[in-house]
Amino acid sequence: MRSVRERLAAVVAHAPAATAASPASAAWTFPLMIFAAFVVAWGAEAAEFLMSQGLALAALALIQTLPEFAVEAVIAWKAGKDPGMVHLAIANFTGSLRLLTGLGWPMIYAVAAFYSHRRHGRKLGEIQLHDEHAVEVLGLLPPLAWFVVVWAKSSLSLWDAAFLTLTYVVYLWVLLKLPSREEPLEEEEEIPRVSRWALSHRGWRKWAAVGGLLAAGGAIIYFVAEPFLASMMALAATFGISQFVFIQWVAPFLSEFPEKTSAFAWARRVTRAPVALMNMVSSNINQWGVLSALLAVIYSWSRGEPSSLPFDQFQRLEILLTILQAFLGWIFLASMTLQAYEATGLFVLWLVQFAVPSLRGEMLWLYGAWIVVELFLVALGKKRIPAFACFRRVWAQRKTGLRTSP
Repeated sequence: MRSVRERLAAVVAHAPAATAASPASAAWTFPLMIFAAFVVAWGAEAAEFLMSQGLALAALALIQTLPEFAVEAVIAWKAGKDPGMVHLAIANFTGSLRLLTGLGWPMIYAVAAFYSHRRHGRKLGEIQLHDEHAVEVLGLLPPLAWFVVVWAKSSLSLWDAAFLTLTYVVYLWVLLKLPSREEPLEEEEEIPRVSRWALSHRGWRKWAAVGGLLAAGGAIIYFVAEPFLASMMALAATFGISQFVFIQWVAPFLSEFPEKTSAFAWARRVTRAPVALMNMVSSNINQWGVLSALLAVIYSWSRGEPSSLPFDQFQRLEILLTILQAFLGWIFLASMTLQAYEATGLFVLWLVQFAVPSLRGEMLWLYGAWIVVELFLVALGKKRIPAFACFRRVWAQRKTGLRTSP
């Protein structure tokens, strides 16, 4: 990934080397990225029969976001050398998270709703999560709550990084304790052929086939990420996209491209839309936890001493906006559904801040007001939050054997 670091550094520094890559290389990097996304998705779907679905999705999310981690590491390293670059590190981090929640979640609903109507002639009122998905929903809360502390003290320290990493380790430990799915029946057409092929083996060969799919897809993502991002950077330069917009929106969108591809492929099958949504939520969790910790570690490493990444007023505004958006999304998912009006609301609020950045302050009030309304409905008993009860039920049943939910 060395050359992608150099090219991204050139973009950040306004160097001409950023345009050295040819936009034409997108003709082969783009299809390869799509192929890699499908390979890791097939591997993850097969892995559900060897481990819990949540653990498979967590591994998948980490593989899929390798390019995003590489991009963020580059910017954090440069921020350690040049304090003027700190705002770009925060821009990339917050932009990535807001894209996942404000664009990714609603698009999953939109894709599932479209194919539900097209294939079954039914209107999709909501995406209904399964009990086991309460682990992902509740796993989003600890790092999100801790980031309120990070925002309040206007810095991200190594102590914060340690705690955020711990929340992710605990999340993985919980997932590790959950059972896998039952073996698929031959007549189950929902299981892709490649996943079924991997599961047709016995013993260690089955693990090797599933691991091979994940490893192969991850390797393609790793090696193609550099020319893919470089070609997209060249395209961005060709269209005159500004530095801040590129770092906050374009770079995260491109680096998360494998994840969006596999999630939308699942959403097309409608019945797998909850899995697609949890794929995105798993990425939210690893970015709030591991990616933010990486920021603090790389920043300190670059400076050659333990250091806290400081936030100015504008960066605090960006972080608070991201926290409020995430908490609103969490309240929606805590009901174990994502309804049409909720997905639409998340998308519209994201679109407004993307199209009119000067309205960030107003967006804070809108997110805050909606959160208050949702909490008021919960207090009145008009809205239920069954995620905690679902988690207790799943945790109590973890020793009973294999799960059967899709």
